[in-house]
Formats: sequence, C-alpha cells, structure tokens
Amino acid sequence: MYEFHEPLTRDNAAVLLVDHQIGLFTGVRDITVQDLKHNVTALARASTLLGLPVIATTTAADGMWGPLIPELAAALPAGGQVIDRSVVNAWNDERVRAAIEATGRKKIIIAGVSIEVCVALPALAITGAGLDAYAAVDASGTFWGTKRETGLLRMQQGGVIVSDYAALMVEALADNADPIANDVYAALDMPFATLVGQLAASPHASHPENGATRSNGEHALRRGTPRT
Repeated sequence: MYEFHEPLTRDNAAVLLVDHQIGLFTGVRDITVQDLKHNVTALARASTLLGLPVIATTTAADGMWGPLIPELAAALPAGGQVIDRSVVNAWNDERVRAAIEATGRKKIIIAGVSIEVCVALPALAITGAGLDAYAAVDASGTFWGTKRETGLLRMQQGGVIVSDYAALMVEALADNADPIANDVYAALDMPFATLVGQLAASPHASHPENGATRSNGEHALRRGTPRT
C-alpha cells in the first residue's frame, strides 16, 4: 500500500514533541503563543487518550532555552520522561531514537519549535530510516515567515507528510461511534468538538429516524469552524 494512503491508527503511530520550551516560545512569531500552547497540549492529551506513545525532548533545559512549557508538562502521560539533549537533531540522540524504536510504531507524528530545525531535521531523518514522518504544523512554531515556508518546503520535498494536529488525531480515532470519541474531541478542544457533544446530548440524537445519531458526528465537524 502506498504510504500516504495507509491510515494512522492507534497501533501504528507514536508522537514526538521536540523543544516546546519557555525560552523558545518567546521568539515564536508565525503562530500566537496562546494558540501554540493550546494546540500542542491538545495533541498530547488526545494522543494519550488514544493510547499513542508520547516522547518529549528538550534542549539545554537547565540553560538557555529553559524547561518545557508548564501546560505541556501537565498534559504528558503520568511518569513520562522528558529527554534533555544537546544535539540539534533529536533523532541523533541515542536515547530519543531508542525511545522511538522501542514503541514499535512506524508512523511518527512530530511537533516542535522550531519548524525548520526541531521538526524538519528529525522528520527527514526518520523518513530516511524507513519510517513515515508526519509534521503537526499547528502544534509547531518558528521565528519568522521565511523559516516556516522553507521548513515546510524542505519536509515536503523529503517525503514528510504535513498536516495539522486535530486531523491527525481524528484519523487515528477513525470512528465517531467509538466510546472514547467524545473524550478525544474534548481533548482536542476545537469549536466543532462542542457541536459533536451537543449533538450527542440533544433529544434529536436519541431518535435514529431523524438521521442525527451520534455516529453522524462527522456532519457536525463539517459545520464547525476550526481554530487556526
């Protein structure tokens, strides 16, 4: 099967979060800090609900770039280790690479600060190692427009699959009738998730003849306006 057409699932995907650190966030200009915090935290929470392994790493956390943002630190799975490293490309750190390989997953969703370095370099290396790399662009950030544009172009040229955090999680969820669907949408914290919850809770949803059962949540998604 052509790799772009092989869906993300709860069994084949893992998440790598690179350098979402306080110091680096002060320089982000291509997305608001508020939105970036929201999106990466939502990605971590939804991934945990879906059972996807989440690996977080920082650079020089005790020095120039500071610790992980507290919102993300609180959203990581209990007992999860944050790997602090010195090498620029996270894939070149033996501990990070071993943690990814230990998951046994072949599709790696990556988000980081900055896009052109902390996302692009490990994503390209992971692709070169025979795995499939997915860049969650809106859970990532960088310091000005040119860096964003060139980072995205380089990843696309190298075979990295570019997407947004919510689309990747919904793909892994796969079925809106799944018992955890409401929790996943709540974790994603998108406006359309509210619509799904309202649909599920409404009296209209309890009457299949009205064509608005919980399994029709996708129709609500199409009416929503995603957060940017």
